[in-house]
Amino acid sequence: MKMTIEKPTIEDFLGNLEEINEKLSAIIENSYDGIYITDEKANTILVNRNYEIITGLSRNNMLGKNMADLVKSKVISVSGTLLVLERKRPVTLQQEFKTGKKALITSSPVFDKNGNITMVVTNVRDLTEVYQLQEEVEKKSILSIKARAELEEFMKKLNIYKDIVCIDKNSVAILQLIDKVASTDATVILLGETGVGKDIFAQYIYENSKRKGKPFVRVNCGALAPSLIDSELFGYEKGSFTGANREGKMGLFEVADTGTIFLDEIGELPSDMQVKLLRVLQDREVLRIGGRIAIKIDVRIIAATNRNLEELVKEKKFREDLYYRLTVFPVIIPPLRERINDIAPLAELFVRDLNEKYGFKKVLLPSTIKMLQNYDYPGNIRELKNIVERAFIISDEYSISVGDIPLKITERYNENINEHLSEDIDIERISGADGSTGEVIFNLKERIDAIELKYINAAYDKYKNIRAAAHSLGMDPSTFLRKRRKNIKIK
Repeated sequence: MKMTIEKPTIEDFLGNLEEINEKLSAIIENSYDGIYITDEKANTILVNRNYEIITGLSRNNMLGKNMADLVKSKVISVSGTLLVLERKRPVTLQQEFKTGKKALITSSPVFDKNGNITMVVTNVRDLTEVYQLQEEVEKKSILSIKARAELEEFMKKLNIYKDIVCIDKNSVAILQLIDKVASTDATVILLGETGVGKDIFAQYIYENSKRKGKPFVRVNCGALAPSLIDSELFGYEKGSFTGANREGKMGLFEVADTGTIFLDEIGELPSDMQVKLLRVLQDREVLRIGGRIAIKIDVRIIAATNRNLEELVKEKKFREDLYYRLTVFPVIIPPLRERINDIAPLAELFVRDLNEKYGFKKVLLPSTIKMLQNYDYPGNIRELKNIVERAFIISDEYSISVGDIPLKITERYNENINEHLSEDIDIERISGADGSTGEVIFNLKERIDAIELKYINAAYDKYKNIRAAAHSLGMDPSTFLRKRRKNIKIK
């Protein structure tokens, strides 16, 4: 025999009238919304706790009050209840309170069986936090627009300089920093690994300085013979030594007078020359070999080195006082491996220059660019330039393909892929129906998704933004975001 189970009714749940009142009061009191109830004449008959929290008004000051009086005394800006009584339908509007808080309210009429309004129930949602958030968004938007305008202006100016590639956020940050000091006469020292383009940045400082158009003298301190450094930098008077020019000779500091001198590889300067350089920095004067009268000079100094000067100071190989004189405005140029978004435009710049030089119209294939971006470049930009030039020479008439790239780069690219594959693909052993065992790869799509997600997450962890991460994987940012969201949900 089939048993019938009766569903509990609302009356079963609520119980007697007293229990009904208690439970309904608890429901209203604990509602997430603020609740405000008036009678048919707009007199306040109930206010819950969240209404007090949202509006900052005390229920003791509201109960029994008529909505018309509350509007007149400016306790509230406008009454939804009064509009409901007038229009006989629900009303939604924004309300402001004398406490300064704001809310979105919806007032709804309650009708009796004859169609007369017996109550108006108002639900109140806090808007104060929404407005604060909106203000913050607007402020950030204004700052963002301003920053974007400054960056656009900066990039317009940058387009003038053919040899400077500045796309990656790290290189943009450095160039913006350099931009601030370029117009001054402050001594700048450029620090960074060999081949990061310190000479290009030095040229950029000069081109954006007040001394543009005046002499710009480059000196490679590491390439000067020790016996010639003194005479080359500071000059000599006639008859100073055997073989000297009869008329004497100006040193490079004198040649650079009123302009800029760029001392590359400053860390290679011998100790005795460091003393003389310190005098130039302190007194702005030079003393020629064999000379007795110091010559005043007006020159700006830009230095560069790939060596750790602090370590050289500790090892007593570089003068501490000179170190502090040189490091007025130090700028650390990041290596190419930390400027991955500069690799493609740099490579394309080199190809463009080679096309102009040899009269070709070659292009880098997308697959070639992707492979170039997966190498660390210990030799930095100089190494990238050499790699591109070699690939350009051995490539066919129209394009530079993956096969034209040196083996060390393609091998490293394949190693990266194999490492990920070996980590991500598990060979699982199962038993067949006949009792035999074999190795199979389960659910290929699932495995591919897992590998793809690993690449996506690794790229995002490295670059910290969608656009750069997507670019590093050769993906469109919207595709990258969609796949990342999809795989996160699956996970």
